[in-house]
Amino acid sequence: MKDDIKNRQAAALKYDPETADAPYVVALGKGYIAERIIESAREEGIQIVRDEKLSHMLQKLSVGDEIPEELYQVVAEVLVFVSNMDEKYGKRFGFAKNR
Repeated sequence: MKDDIKNRQAAALKYDPETADAPYVVALGKGYIAERIIESAREEGIQIVRDEKLSHMLQKLSVGDEIPEELYQVVAEVLVFVSNMDEKYGKRFGFAKNR
């Protein structure tokens, strides 16, 4: 278990098309810090998507950096997935977002 935590990576992105041109990094971490990022996301009800390749690429950035163009497609796919999950489970549990 400790080896698993030691090797874990996490990245958190935010995207608001009204204030940013592209999604940007709001948190990055490895090991214990990654665990705290994941735990905080769970506590806040933020959808978690496991993608080791994407996380590895995001670890090369810094907090506050916009994602590079070469990651637009994969991040867009993640955002669509998260949006669909939010809508699906929001309706199911009675807390759908107003659009």
